[in-house]
Amino acid sequence: MKKLIVAAGCALAMMAGTLQAKEWDTIRIAFDVPYEPFEYRDEDGNLTGFEVELAEAMCDELKADCEFVIQAWDGMIPGLLARKFDAIMSSMSITEERAERVLFSEPYYNTPGGWFGREGFAVDVTDKSAMEGKTVGVQRGTTMDTYVTEELGGTVTIKRYTTADDMVLDLEGQRLDVVFVDYPVGEQTILTKEGFKEVGEPVKLGQGVGVAMRKRDQGLADMVNGALRKLKNDGTYDAIMQKYFEYDIKM
Repeated sequence: MKKLIVAAGCALAMMAGTLQAKEWDTIRIAFDVPYEPFEYRDEDGNLTGFEVELAEAMCDELKADCEFVIQAWDGMIPGLLARKFDAIMSSMSITEERAERVLFSEPYYNTPGGWFGREGFAVDVTDKSAMEGKTVGVQRGTTMDTYVTEELGGTVTIKRYTTADDMVLDLEGQRLDVVFVDYPVGEQTILTKEGFKEVGEPVKLGQGVGVAMRKRDQGLADMVNGALRKLKNDGTYDAIMQKYFEYDIKM
């Protein structure tokens, strides 16, 4: 009986070693599109953006074939855990709550949240009494959603959106008074439109953005961290960043 147990134990150990030594020659990476300038489709329908280009450079560094998967934000973590893809590289902020479910890489960028509204909006967004009764748009399940809920819940009406594009459409249609979004998103999707402006100071949120992976995939996380460090050190990261931002977002 002992021999059988030992044999079974050896077999399990060999299986575990095989799993740990998995070669990540193909990596499926999920993006929520559109979320300009991080991930979106260009005029020809090609997937592009800061995180898309960074992911391509990371995969080149890893000498891995990468498959890009489009996934709505609400299904990001469930899809990862269901093995529909191997990593999320879609502006997912590192939070304690998410870290209980997924394994994060080291943070690779951090941008603040920004308040945006129409030119005529003259309310101080930090004044709860002045904001009472206003309608604020956020993208559902983001750190911006959490911030507005904690700071202004019960004071304002919060409308939550699956995509940033839908939120901007409602702001243009005057169904929202203001929105609170990732600052570069507001900068490129709202400030480029006539009649809109930044209506409050940027707010730094969270611990930065990381690549999210399954907790069991520590080997993949080590590879991702190593590749991102290399891209930061050799100037590749900066070259990609400067195509999309006029300021430093690197961590």
